[in-house]
Parts: sequence; structure tokens; C-alpha cells
Amino acid sequence: MTADAHVPALVLVTGPEELRAERAVDSVLVTVRAQEADAEVVRIHPGSYQPGELMVQASPSLFGGWSVIVVHDLDEADDALVLDLAGYLDQPADGVTLVVLHKSGNRGKRVLDALKKGGARVIEARAVKTERDKHDFVTEEFRTARRKIAPDAVGALVLAVGKDLRELASACEQLIRDVDGLVETEDVTTYYGEKVETTGFRVAEAALTGDEAAAMALLRHAMLGGLDPVPIVAVLALQLRQVGKVATAGRGSSAQLARDLGMAPWQVDAARRTSQGWDGERLGAAIQAVARADVDVKGGLRTEAAVRSPEHAVERVVLTVCRLRNR
Repeated sequence: MTADAHVPALVLVTGPEELRAERAVDSVLVTVRAQEADAEVVRIHPGSYQPGELMVQASPSLFGGWSVIVVHDLDEADDALVLDLAGYLDQPADGVTLVVLHKSGNRGKRVLDALKKGGARVIEARAVKTERDKHDFVTEEFRTARRKIAPDAVGALVLAVGKDLRELASACEQLIRDVDGLVETEDVTTYYGEKVETTGFRVAEAALTGDEAAAMALLRHAMLGGLDPVPIVAVLALQLRQVGKVATAGRGSSAQLARDLGMAPWQVDAARRTSQGWDGERLGAAIQAVARADVDVKGGLRTEAAVRSPEHAVERVVLTVCRLRNR
């Protein structure tokens, strides 16, 4: 077999997101093994690299066959590995696919430039940092699987398991596997409803629409389950900020405002719907009440007798938001 458009001789995976980088390497291995099932995989790590090791691994085998050499963390490589890679790229070996991973920075720039000049296939492993990044990641997971998930369900899933990208990817995989048809918020709640963030999302949604009975029932159920008030107040604050941002952003399409405000389009739509029941004065009062509750639930309790505990503080602020909405 010779390298072609389907089986590249050179691949550069660039970016800091480990999960995406691992998936990129896996995709290369799948491509190679579709043509050469017994292809050997060699992994090189800077911490244990010995000078000349790359050339040894790239040497033709007595038994023939294809090799995939994966060089991890070029951005941490010492001079020996950088020099050996540069020398290899001057004359790449036949029967080898070289995959180089580089998170960020200028270390190994000479090799990066040589890879690009040599026509390497470049795969980006972009960081997933913001809430919008996480929403986009979930949407892409479902799109890749040719499945659909409701926008509100995306938000609920990110709130439930979005702290760790691997856990978020695993949650997407489970929902895709176990739920038929469109995945909705109720499905997320079924699988991840005991998560604090999911409960906070549902409490905030009920409070901002003025549904006092539902908000208090959800909150008290959470409290009986021993859930911490802190993230519940945090989600309520996030939802209020989004309503405020959208309400003052003026007109424009959801996509345009999402870009300007750093939100997902569905979040803009949801905030627009919610903002219709609020005016500036009541929204400002709600934001101030949540800010005070945030201090209270984190231990900075004020001296008023009305504030007895973090649990009492979160109950009071949820009631306050509901009543401001309905005033």
C-alpha cells in the first residue's frame, strides 16, 4: 500500500483538547487499518525518548507492512526529538504514517512548518471552554450520529454533566444509544435528573416564568435529597443574566445575537421568551436578590433574623423571583 488521499503519510493534530486529539488519532488508525489491517502502531512520548529512536521505528520491517508512528506532545519535546523529526521530514519513509500531536505554543515550530509544507493532513483539536462551546459539542455529537436533540435538552445536558468533556461525550453516547427519536429535556432528566445542575436548571426555569408551585416543589425535593444550594443559585443567576443581556441587546436574528453575546441561538430564543414577562425594574430587583442569596449560601450570612441557613436563603430567593415575575 502507498499513501494516498485516504491514507496520509503525514498528519498534524493541533490543539489542547485531549478527547478531540485522541479521536483524531483513532480516525487515522481506522483509515489505515481499512487498507492494512495488520498495521503496527508505535507511540513516542517526549519523556522517554532516546535519540535516533524515531529513525529506528521508521525503518522498513523485514516482513513489510505499514506502520503508524504517533508522536505525542511535540510541544514538550526535547531537542533530540525535534531534530529527529525535522530530519525524518526531509525524507519521509515509505510504508509509514507519521502522526504528530501538538497542543500549543512555539516549541517545535520548525517541525510544524515542515509538516505543513510537506502536505500534512491537519486536524484541529480545539479547546472546549465556554458554555457555547459545550452546546456546540453536544449538537455535533448528535449530528455525527445522525440523531436529533431538542435545544432545551442540550442546555439541560450541559448543565448536568458539562464540567468534564469526557463525561459529556459519554452522556451523549448513552442518550443516542438508549433513547429513540428526538431526545428531549425529559429524557435528560430521566438519566441525569439527580445532578445538582439539572435541578438548578429546572428550578430557575420555573422561577423565571413565575410558576411558584413548581419551583418550590422542585427546590424542596432537591433539598430533601441533600443537594447543595450553591449551584442552584448559580444557575438562577446565569439564567437572569442571559435574560438581561438579550433584553438589552436590541433586535437581530438569534444567530447574530448569539455571536455577539457568546450564547447559543437556542439560549437567545429562550431568554427572549422569558424576557417578555419582565421589565427592567423587576429584572434588576431579581438580579440583586440573587446576588444577595449567592453571598448567603456561600457562608456570608447577613445578620437579619430572616436568613437562618443556606437552604432558607435559596428558598427565599426563589420565592422572591417568582413573585417579582408575577407582580
